[in-house]
Amino acid sequence: MALPEIKRVLLKLSGEVLMGEQEYGIDPAYVARLAEEVKAAQETGLQVCLVIGGGNIFRGVAGAARGLDRTTGDYMGMLATVMNALAMQDALEQQGVPTRVQSAIPMSSVCEPYIRRRAERHLEKGRIVIFAAGTGNPFFTTDTGAALRAAEMNCDALLKGTSVDGVYDSDPKYNPDATRFDTISYDQVLSANLKVMDATAVALCRENDIPIVVFSIREKGNVATVLSGKGTQTIVQKEA
Repeated sequence: MALPEIKRVLLKLSGEVLMGEQEYGIDPAYVARLAEEVKAAQETGLQVCLVIGGGNIFRGVAGAARGLDRTTGDYMGMLATVMNALAMQDALEQQGVPTRVQSAIPMSSVCEPYIRRRAERHLEKGRIVIFAAGTGNPFFTTDTGAALRAAEMNCDALLKGTSVDGVYDSDPKYNPDATRFDTISYDQVLSANLKVMDATAVALCRENDIPIVVFSIREKGNVATVLSGKGTQTIVQKEA
């Protein structure tokens, strides 16, 4: 099923994809390849904004499991997303794409604070905006931050680029017989506890009628392919 016509989209990337084939950190060559995909999407005439996770550097939940205070761990994770956002900004600007990073935690020496109207103006001027530091609050994931920014920016869709090519009824990494959905409703995702995004993010998209498109970011050129309504993907939306 193809997406309805969209003019503005938010692309959510997990921090892990920035590692490339490494076990940790940021692979500049792979970030450059991702930047090429984002640039190609923008060149179709779309207004594009991004949210990038921080799991390649630090994950607050994992830190808490090892004895770190959860609030402290979450703030450390937010700082990791700022590092990833700056890396993506640099890669995009090296390819001639004007880009702005806006952080939910003010750090004026590094990037802009998050201001919704300013972000909208950047998008209208053809700039890519990367939203960093999640919602600025602990106990919320970058998935929720992405859903929140997609709603605030009036995005027509939220694209989630992951290491799998859609939503399955069980984890395809462990179950070779897992079945992939072409389309699925928000309520089905929530009731079956499918790990597309966290429940708060899915509920927020449902309330604002923002389709979630889950696809593999590891396939080269897949962002543009998915936006054209082709390729392998799962669309999470209201029931027809």
